[in-house]
Amino acid sequence: MDWQTLDQTYLMHTVKRLPIAIARAEGNYLFDTEGNRYLDLFTGLAVNVLGHSHPRLMQALDDQGHKFLHISNLFLNPPAIRLAERLVKHTVGEGKVYFGNSGAEATEAAMKLIYKWTVKERNGKSGIVVLKNSFHGRTLGALRLTRQPGVYQDFPQLDIPVYEIEPNDKDALREICRNHQPAAVLAEPILGAGGVVSLREEFLTAIAQICKENGMLFCMDEIQTGIGRTGTLFAYQHFGLQPDVILFAKGIGGGLPLGGIIAGKKAADVFQPGDHGTTFAPSPLSAAMGNAVLDVLLEEGVLEQGKKAADELWSQLRHLQEKYPHVISHMDGRGMMVGIRTHLNPEKVSRLQSDLLKKGILVNVTAKTVIRLLPPLTLTAGDIEFFIQTLDSYIAEKFLVKED
Repeated sequence: MDWQTLDQTYLMHTVKRLPIAIARAEGNYLFDTEGNRYLDLFTGLAVNVLGHSHPRLMQALDDQGHKFLHISNLFLNPPAIRLAERLVKHTVGEGKVYFGNSGAEATEAAMKLIYKWTVKERNGKSGIVVLKNSFHGRTLGALRLTRQPGVYQDFPQLDIPVYEIEPNDKDALREICRNHQPAAVLAEPILGAGGVVSLREEFLTAIAQICKENGMLFCMDEIQTGIGRTGTLFAYQHFGLQPDVILFAKGIGGGLPLGGIIAGKKAADVFQPGDHGTTFAPSPLSAAMGNAVLDVLLEEGVLEQGKKAADELWSQLRHLQEKYPHVISHMDGRGMMVGIRTHLNPEKVSRLQSDLLKKGILVNVTAKTVIRLLPPLTLTAGDIEFFIQTLDSYIAEKFLVKED
């Protein structure tokens, strides 16, 4: 069957899809309808942190699937209540969770929470500080905070003040706070779609301090960096910080749609009945999967296992960088979130992605010339060896001569 033609005929072209039709997935690999196998180093846009068809996730899917799939948010939902309790206790200590279905919905909820908080506090503050090249979603509200021209284009913008600063620019943040009265700062600890750019520890610390001094909400977008991806449950935890609001999604649902926000004491009781809501969230099935994800990460040692695998991956990549400095300029990221910056032009990087796909390896490209890796925490030594040897051979074959 010609899946590509059918796709182009019946699906809107909002995404450039790779030319393979997936038939099944197992462990760290995808299998297409032709029987070819692909090492998945992108995990469905950072979703499958435990790889594919993990036994604990499949058991949770079966167990909850035989109880009930949907009840709406008008009833007490034990899987969601348990998941919310665990998320709160592993982050803010005291607070509450709002569940949605996606990262964009988490951003929308955070925007409404920030506004309702300013009304409740009567502090006269308005607007949100975001970082240049940040990505917070594609719905019209989230789009207002996403700072990538190719994404927000000429769609209508909400009438809400948004202040954009360069990543790691403490002085610009202080100046905005002097000249305006923003209500919050929203930042990704590592910009994902913006090219895998890590915020420096001193900048993150400055955000927290400036928010405290100016009576603002300190908000961390952990939609891509959370759920173990960087070696801790959430990336901000590497730095001993305490955000007021944490956005999460992607990996928490174990492959099913789930997202939301965790609010600490400062904003936990802002939302009241009628302020926000959604039909499907929290999905009992997604929440059951979320509990299984936390079980595997926190109680079965996979978080630690992933850290060790990530250390080995980074070590091997650094060796390649030293071997091919004319191709690989430097790397950024943390844990299982890697941005390989290249000296190659966008066309060559796109071809590299396509050629690796033909060799059975799935990688992503972001910011046109950055090879983005978002591997599962279950990556094995054999997987790493396969990827590194394949990339090594490819660079040696294609780029022996220094690029112009």
